[in-house]
Amino acid sequence: MIAAHEDFDGTWPYAPKFFEGNGFRQHYVDIDLIEAPSAGPDPIDGATKDTSETFVCLHGEPTWGYLYRHFIPPLAKLGRVVVPDHMGFGKSETPQDRDYSIRDHYENLERLLLHLDLREVTLVMQDWGGSMGGLFAFCQPERVKRVVVMNTIVGGQAPAGTPTVMDYPWYEWVQSDAFEPTITHLSATILSVMKRIGFERTSHVDETWVRAYASPFPTSADCIAARAFPLNLDSPEAMEFMVECMSRPGALKAVKALPAVMITGEDDRAIPCEYAVACFRDLWPQAPVTILPGVGHFIQEDAPDIATALIGQFVQMS
Repeated sequence: MIAAHEDFDGTWPYAPKFFEGNGFRQHYVDIDLIEAPSAGPDPIDGATKDTSETFVCLHGEPTWGYLYRHFIPPLAKLGRVVVPDHMGFGKSETPQDRDYSIRDHYENLERLLLHLDLREVTLVMQDWGGSMGGLFAFCQPERVKRVVVMNTIVGGQAPAGTPTVMDYPWYEWVQSDAFEPTITHLSATILSVMKRIGFERTSHVDETWVRAYASPFPTSADCIAARAFPLNLDSPEAMEFMVECMSRPGALKAVKALPAVMITGEDDRAIPCEYAVACFRDLWPQAPVTILPGVGHFIQEDAPDIATALIGQFVQMS
């Protein structure tokens, strides 16, 4: 766990907030228009600032809220921005007595968002953040206004024969003997793991960047959450829980009715682009999809300006 007020040489200048209601100290930032630092022009020239907008930005594996550092200022020009760290990541605690299942992570998120009483939420989701946020949309659709899907799956099905996550070399690595020693030493391997998943724009990587992403994982015990997420891919319990949430009466209809947009990197090496788009189209066949060539799994690092501009346009039009 990172020290509460660590700002990584000013690159993460956001006051830490904590929620204790999940049995551990869960970190999040909660930024409004007044608190947000300047970040250049609005996402759309002449856009009307609307303080009623609320964005919840959800990270995945093996990152934390720092992934959204370039998203917060432009989104905060449109309203409130909440960025939680999942249990075991970032500035959140890493309890050793939890199972780090999808159910566990989802219930943590749901309690936090209900505690904050967030409504009319725009979910901005990437990687495992898509699973957590998607389940929130299925379980609490009345609190969700729209969804932004980035290099993730929130539900839906692809046509038979479409390459899936299990068909990618990344998943072969998860099942290989190299996975354990690599994933349990993220303090030293964080950059290589992110490159393996699909991190393309490395010109801005410096010692501060490496320290920010490596700091949550000083020991092997601190890597428990990062280790558990990939292993949930073939967990029957995880699939059963997801189906349980998605099968709630009226949930599928409510989620399909939400305005949605997909912004995805073509060079994702964890989730096949064709598969991600097909699953998205299954839920939202008429929704806009933007595929970014030369952009990998971590769109927040590879193309933050393009992504936030597209989100701004989506918000103004929906």
